[in-house]
Amino acid sequence: MRLLVVEDEEDLAEGLRVGLARTGYAVDVALDAAEAYDRLTVNEYDLMLLDVNLPDGDGFTLCRSLRNGEVDTPGETDLRVLMLTARGGLEDRVRGLDEGADDYLVKPFALAELLARVRALLRRDTAGTSSVLTVGDVVLDVARHVVTLRGERLTLTPKEFGVLEYLMTRPGHVVSSEELLEHVWDANADPFTQTVRVTVGTLRRKLGEGSIETVVGRGYRLRDGAA
Repeated sequence: MRLLVVEDEEDLAEGLRVGLARTGYAVDVALDAAEAYDRLTVNEYDLMLLDVNLPDGDGFTLCRSLRNGEVDTPGETDLRVLMLTARGGLEDRVRGLDEGADDYLVKPFALAELLARVRALLRRDTAGTSSVLTVGDVVLDVARHVVTLRGERLTLTPKEFGVLEYLMTRPGHVVSSEELLEHVWDANADPFTQTVRVTVGTLRRKLGEGSIETVVGRGYRLRDGAA
């Protein structure tokens, strides 16, 4: 999944980027509202972690603009918004939710709690309540970051894990290379490289040759009876 962190404190923004990336997420960072608007109009994100106090505006306005359709975002993903702020008063929390935020976390916070809230929000996109995905003999535990095949644990790279998670939320559906690049890689990824094809290839070998089908000219499909 691809996340956007909007935070003007550079140390905190970098800490969030590293912590989320270690869990397998693709993470972009915007240090102010203007940069956030630019990134939102170019890249398709699954979730935005949004600070309220920004040097050139505030998170309330950005969230409201997003919900009112004033930000021309690509794709059809329903972007989740988790507000991060030191303003923990009841009035601020209520306002954040009224402006369209899905959740509100007060600073300082523990990374473990942040990750749990991120997982909970992202699960809404798959209409599920569990952090465990199962397709055929493959079981992926998002919270524990563990994948098993017929009960045996697989060793996957972060990108392989991200690709598999995304495909497992859409079993039987064709997912294009562009869609995988948008949701699993960050803004530093070169769209002209073969990184998606290579990652899918190594993942296919680990799952079994019949697990991921290449649909010529369209993308990849995880078979419902994977592995």
